Order: sequence, then C-alpha cells, then structure tokens
Amino acid sequence: MNFPIALPNSGNVFDIEKKERILQELEAKSSSFDFWNDRERAAELLREKSKLTEEISAWKQQKKTIDEILMLFKLAVEEKDFDVLNALEGEVRQIEKVVREMELKRMLVSEQDPLNAIMTIHAGAGGTEAQDWAQMLMRMYLRWAERRKFKTEIIDYLAGEEAGIKSVSFTLEGEYAYGYAKAEVGIHRLVRISPFDAGARRHTSFASVFVYPQVNDDITIEIDEKDLRIDTYRSSGAGGQHVNKTDSAVRITHLPTGIVVQCQNERSQHKNKAMAMKFLKARLYELKLQEQSKKEEELNKTKKEIAWGSQIRSYILHPYKLVKDHRTNMEVGDVNRVLDGDIDGFIEAYLLRRQNLN
Repeated sequence: MNFPIALPNSGNVFDIEKKERILQELEAKSSSFDFWNDRERAAELLREKSKLTEEISAWKQQKKTIDEILMLFKLAVEEKDFDVLNALEGEVRQIEKVVREMELKRMLVSEQDPLNAIMTIHAGAGGTEAQDWAQMLMRMYLRWAERRKFKTEIIDYLAGEEAGIKSVSFTLEGEYAYGYAKAEVGIHRLVRISPFDAGARRHTSFASVFVYPQVNDDITIEIDEKDLRIDTYRSSGAGGQHVNKTDSAVRITHLPTGIVVQCQNERSQHKNKAMAMKFLKARLYELKLQEQSKKEEELNKTKKEIAWGSQIRSYILHPYKLVKDHRTNMEVGDVNRVLDGDIDGFIEAYLLRRQNLN
C-alpha cells in the first residue's frame, strides 16, 4: 500500500543545504562591523536573508509534518486502523495544497514578484456588451483576490452608459500579488448569447487586463513636480454624496512619458492625489523595468488592439461552455467556477510554461 505524497522539488535536500550555507554567509556578513556602510546593499542582503529564512523554515516544517504522517500511516497499515487512514487522507490533501503553493512560489523569482500590484481592466470595442464583460472580469478578479486573502481597493471606476464599466483600476495587496496577477495581462475574450440583444444573437466581446507592480518604500522612483500636470474634477463613480458633489477626483499626467493616472474613489482630494501618485510610480517603475530588460516584444503584445486574434484566453458560454488559455492550451469546462474566481490553475500553468521556456 503506497502513501500518495512526495516532498516538493524545493525540498530537495541538496537545495536546502545549499540555501542554508548561503544563509550562514549572509548572517556572517550582516554581523560584520562595516555592514551598514552601504545601506542600499545592506537592505538588499537583509531582504534576501529574510526570504531564505522563511523558505528554509517552511520546508523544515512541511518535512516534519510529512515524516509524522508517514509514521502514523505505517502504524495504521500494520494495525489495519482505517479510521486513522481516513483521517490522514485529509491531512495529505492539505499538505499537497501547501506543497503546490511552495512550488508555485519557486517560479516567482523576479525582484518585483513579491510586491503588491495594481490591476486595470479596460472594455474593448463593442459598447455595452464589452463594458458588461469588463465588469464580469472585475468581479472574477476581486473574487480571486478574496480566495487568496488579498486586500483590494478600487482606486478608479468609470461606469458604462447602460451597464458594466468602461474601465476600473484597483490595488491587490498581499504576498506575491504581482507575481501571480501578472499572468493575467492580455486580452480576454467572451462568447455568449447577449443579454442586451433582443434577437438573442451570439456576441463576442473583448476586454484588456494590465498589471503593474506597486512600488514599496525600498524602491526609489524620482518624479519632478515640473513634469506633472494635475487636474481635479468631479467624481463620476460610486462613493456617496460628498464624493460626487465636490471636485475631489484627481488626474495626473506625467508629461515626459504621456502616462495618465487618476483616482476618484477617496472622499478627499488629498487622498486621491496620494493614491494617484502611487499609481503613477507603479506605471513608471514598470516602464523602467521594461527599458532595463528591453522586452519590447512583450510590451508590444500588451498594446495590441483589444479585438479578435490577440486574446490570451477565451471564455465561451455558447454554443458550449469552455474556458481556454491560448498560451498554455489549458481548458476548463466549468465556466461559472472560473468566473467566480477559480483561476489559480491557469496562473500555475502559465508560470510553469514560462519556467520551461527559460
């Protein structure tokens, strides 16, 4: 009788021994008298030390748990104690879930992956149809964030004329929020019988998703006030009488790059300006990363026309039900489950594909 569990790849003994040696070296460096001479480098080493400590501790804890379960499993088999075996099955499933998460985090290796994120959704061509689809996507991502226990905050919301939204921007705050959310960047396509068509005809709608790493205090993005044009206006979104009756919304234009950000969700102009500046820093940071890495091809992909042929994923509700990711060829038949925020499988498949390509 076999026990259906294995240690994660990150638990390879030689990998852990290597990481423990690196951690010892970092601890030695951090205790040296001249460690803080270069504060920027010191902060970077401390972040690396903290990350390694957390990873090694997590691996050891999981290994300890697995060893304990294996021992109980062997005893239960010898004594034919099926009650214990049934109880262990639930624990095994939970460990498998943790192991899968550990494996997923191993794929998030860039400096930006642990950061919080800002996600923006724009409706494509198609009027009300596309705007309704953009709102469906917003709900999907907010439900996904809730599943992952990410904190979210809508910072800009532009409603459609009849239904749905023209665009929305919101923050994702949580561990590796950017690393996971970046898998969703691209064009999303919906095929369904339109609820807005009196003739009940099939329609195809598009919406684009952009994700930006939110700059934290450790990252410096210098912005010259002379390069900014700041406009205030009356909010058009939800938020109560005060929000809608005062010029509290803020739009900031970065003149050298032409980047425009706006925030209208907060009650005060001061708070909206602060949030808009965070958004601008995120956009400028992403631009800086793109320039440094010279990923012009990827940048061009995200700027494709929001229309047929450029989608990363299709959500088909008619004549059959299917969600297909065109980058990984992963397919899921339960569309409602996906639209309810169950998208981790698509994200994992995308990260695996990127890892295999590197």
